[in-house]
Amino acid sequence: MENFFKLKENGTNLSTEIIAGFTTFFAMSYIIFVNPAMLSQTGIPWGAVFLATIIASAIGTLVMGLFANVPYAQAPGMGLNAFFTYTVCFGLGFSWQQALAMVFICGLVNIFITVTKIRKSIIKSIPVSLQHAIGGGIGIFISYIGVKSAGLLQFTSDPGKNIILQSGTVIADSSAVPGLVTLDKPGILLALIGLVLIVILLVLKVKGSILIGIVATTLLGIPFGVVDPSTAGATTGVVAAFAELGSVFGAALGSEGMLSLFSDGTKIPLVLMTIFAFSLSDTFDTIGTFIGTGRRSGIFSDEDEKTMETSTGFKSKMDKALFADAIATSVGAVLGTSNTTTYVESAAGISAGGRTGLTSVTTAILFLLSIFLAPIAGLVPPEATAPALIVVGIMMLSSFKEIHWDDLDEAIPAFFAGIFMAFCYSISYGISAGFIFFCIVKLCKKQIKEVHPILIGATLLFILNFVILAIL
Repeated sequence: MENFFKLKENGTNLSTEIIAGFTTFFAMSYIIFVNPAMLSQTGIPWGAVFLATIIASAIGTLVMGLFANVPYAQAPGMGLNAFFTYTVCFGLGFSWQQALAMVFICGLVNIFITVTKIRKSIIKSIPVSLQHAIGGGIGIFISYIGVKSAGLLQFTSDPGKNIILQSGTVIADSSAVPGLVTLDKPGILLALIGLVLIVILLVLKVKGSILIGIVATTLLGIPFGVVDPSTAGATTGVVAAFAELGSVFGAALGSEGMLSLFSDGTKIPLVLMTIFAFSLSDTFDTIGTFIGTGRRSGIFSDEDEKTMETSTGFKSKMDKALFADAIATSVGAVLGTSNTTTYVESAAGISAGGRTGLTSVTTAILFLLSIFLAPIAGLVPPEATAPALIVVGIMMLSSFKEIHWDDLDEAIPAFFAGIFMAFCYSISYGISAGFIFFCIVKLCKKQIKEVHPILIGATLLFILNFVILAIL
């Protein structure tokens, strides 16, 4: 164990890594239930998506841990699954088999740009100030996810700007304003208690404080009426779920998937644009997560980055981590789920001390166990994991101190890269905004020649992506 994962070399130990693995799993276990609820709307059997989500997450996370030896976990990405369901299937009219085929091709594209070191070159082209902004921005993004999950936000509407049907039914509000909820519901109070508890444990430097806080808050949820222990027990319908998975497995490559995707020549441009949209978002979500968490924690050290720049093959941690992430998407598509990507919630485990692949292996094992113990995993309410995400976000905000905020040339791109992640609820959109305004600043200063050609190319691709999404 020590020799394989190099625990001492990475300044960690067995117990820390296992605790970190548990912490990461609980922080992202919601995907086990949310992803099937989302994708089953397209017609994919719920049980098949449930198992595909778990198995794809376990495989991707195992590869990340055993091949790259880094503490990152993978699962079907939120946002990407919504794009799969509401835009590709409902909006554009593709079948779920065809959508899975596009995800599979997206995975192959990611493998190609990883093997050819395009993704690595993109990372090297990003200025240091923007890298720090991405790290701090992910902190804000994670905290915002935590605040929402805790139920602390409400969106009040302006009745004068409602869109009203002739029947008198209100269908939308164009001016929703966020605000603090009334602190009178058990779930909200539970989340606040959990937040205070984790803060106290962290300040007192208690080992495993985040995991302790999650477990303690879950137990407190029983008398609060938020957690119902009677639902715990073995998962029923596992055999039926495996039968459903059998009918979905490989559908992406079958006659209703890949073989039908390009049968209509008039739709080929639309297919290619959709694959492009999938790939761009997936790529920059991953790059943002690695930059934002790896640099601050030392997982991807300067020495590792130098090795990445000079080596061929997969010799550095970053090389291996990017490859592990790339193959996970195609594997997930074959199983029957949308893009599998590196989860930003991995930061929870990293903040708990996770530094090696043993953290990922622990998380992967817990994913596999959740096939049979899903109700037990499901006992952990969002009110218990939300405080952990808020605190992790606080820790990551230290990246902002490396930015020269009194220099507008640096501050403007950093603001858009960092703050827009939370505003747009997307890592890739935050990065795109940072890239675009970085190029605008350099253009105004007549310093565009100083911008790396790859960053200019990536910026143009982001602009093209926004145009495509507007057309779609």
